[in-house]
Amino acid sequence: MNGGLLVAGTTSDAGKSVVTAGICRWLARQGVKVAPFKAQNMSLNSFVTREGAEIGRAQAMQAQACRVEPTAHMNPVLLKPGGERSSQVVLLGRPVGEMSARGYHGGRQARLLGTVLDSLAELRATYDAVICEGAGSPAEINLRRTDIVNMGIARGAGLPVLVVGDIDRGGVFASFFGTVALLVPEDQALVAGFLVNKFRGDVSLLEPGLEMLHGLTGRRTYGVLPFRHGLGIDEEDGLRVSLRGTVRESVVAPPVGEDVLRVAVCAVPLMSNFTDVDALAAEPGVVVRFVDRPEELSDADLVVVPGTRGTVRALEWLRERGLADAIVRRVAEERPVLGICGGFQLLGEHIEDEVESRAGHVDGLGLLPVRVRFAREKTLTRPVGEALGERVEGYEIHHGVAEVAGGDPFLDGCRVGQTWGTHWHGSLESDGFRRAFLREVAAAAGRRFVPAPDTSFAALREEQLDRLGDLIEHHADTDALWRLIESGAPQGLPFIPPGAPA
Repeated sequence: MNGGLLVAGTTSDAGKSVVTAGICRWLARQGVKVAPFKAQNMSLNSFVTREGAEIGRAQAMQAQACRVEPTAHMNPVLLKPGGERSSQVVLLGRPVGEMSARGYHGGRQARLLGTVLDSLAELRATYDAVICEGAGSPAEINLRRTDIVNMGIARGAGLPVLVVGDIDRGGVFASFFGTVALLVPEDQALVAGFLVNKFRGDVSLLEPGLEMLHGLTGRRTYGVLPFRHGLGIDEEDGLRVSLRGTVRESVVAPPVGEDVLRVAVCAVPLMSNFTDVDALAAEPGVVVRFVDRPEELSDADLVVVPGTRGTVRALEWLRERGLADAIVRRVAEERPVLGICGGFQLLGEHIEDEVESRAGHVDGLGLLPVRVRFAREKTLTRPVGEALGERVEGYEIHHGVAEVAGGDPFLDGCRVGQTWGTHWHGSLESDGFRRAFLREVAAAAGRRFVPAPDTSFAALREEQLDRLGDLIEHHADTDALWRLIESGAPQGLPFIPPGAPA
């Protein structure tokens, strides 16, 4: 078997990432050697592979669904926004420069088609099946000429296309029909059919519409997936009010101790890897919320300043909103604060940045004895260490080089009193360390909170990936899906006018 499939969507956030992961987990459970692929990803949530390459976290999650190690070939192009009009371009896991949207779509993107097709070919030569994820909508007719992630990759590799629509938003039939009707005939020939996502209610009420859609387009619907809370794990750019649902859908377990622990995460601009706090939200009795006002820090037992693609900009934002002063007061009162990556950098004394913001010398909050200099070379590592008597694994993604001049060592950063700073993302996923850290926080906050002794973040993630696989297995026509992956789009699919101009 040398199969493949492109999962496209009628819109952004239609559910492409989780459907792709669900198909990957379903195939892996059938014994198929499967890999994920996304030609081009735009996200501030990224991950470091074992060989030191940076890719989107969604593809790392999908690789976990496949039960394989992620590689740079699974996401050859990653765009990391640095503002409204520019992004850092990461090619095969390494940054190659900043580029405006106009410059990228004006020619650079099209020149990368060969690179992404080579990566896809490498995966197809290694795996039985490759499940590809599109981006946005395949019917972005203004971008079709330079497209390398939707119909461009489908045409280049001869992949059948399954279009996912979010029925919870409404208008799904018009979206399905319009998506096909806006494509040129050669693209339409690869669109095999549709998958309805996030349906609530009695499927029999939907069936007449699906039959009419088949009559109008000549394309079948491969499944109707029911609405499920909390399936958006490791999303590209979504930010939910509550992260509890990102790790499990079951009823929240009561705290083990007498008190809950409240965690406030500063919602800084260009926030990156906010998934770092998902492991905290997985703990019974831990309440995680994102905040943007100083008064919201007052009842927090722990304040987290997360990673950001714009450290200097985030620092200015904290000062403008009064959050910086609130954090300084917390530190003076010996109340816990954790800075991660960019959040760690801005807690230091000085920042010298001629790379990210080009702001030159900037004073930090002065809460940790750290000076940061931004280097052009990006640090991309998977460190392993020890803290609070527990083994810790993490990953680093940063241009800032920290010179630590005091405090107690903490995950290659430092700790002064109840102020902690590290460049390590993902450290809180290490169960023993997370429990030890929460015990420290609870003691400093005066809370009678006790971490659950048996919470396994890795097991919860596996549980959720299995739920995604179950959605596909129980609610999609898996026999038809298998034929589509193995044999490609059906022959003789009708053209739906008007089609895009040639």
